[in-house]
Amino acid sequence: MNTVNSAVRPKSFWMVAVLALLWNLLGVAMFAMQMMMTPEALAAMPAEQRQVYEATPSWLNIAFAVAVFGGVLGALGLLLKKRWAVLFFTLSLIGLLAQVIATFLVTPVWQAYGPAGLVMPVLLIVIALLLLGYSRKAAARGWLE
Repeated sequence: MNTVNSAVRPKSFWMVAVLALLWNLLGVAMFAMQMMMTPEALAAMPAEQRQVYEATPSWLNIAFAVAVFGGVLGALGLLLKKRWAVLFFTLSLIGLLAQVIATFLVTPVWQAYGPAGLVMPVLLIVIALLLLGYSRKAAARGWLE
């Protein structure tokens, strides 16, 4: 016997899911660019940015990967109406927090950018929290199977 989910998803659900996927695919593109950085591209960076890039240990890229690929899988989970979206948005947030904290602890990002260097990480964390919260709300309302 098939069970039918009677919870009606609002149109905004689909907009959020699509925007979440596009946002996280942008993160994957940033990850790919960082992983495929050529010596020429590195030389063309401003000195401060190059110093941060060169000081970033390779293990920190694992946290970056968890953040962006977890976000993509979370967004796909929303689009597929699956509860596991919450798990992947949680993993994405954990990866992002690890990446941000470690970046400030082990690279000269603070010396290079000062307080302005916090703007993008804070924005990323806020968006990750919003996506996690939305997926949890969607699961609680029965929008996810």
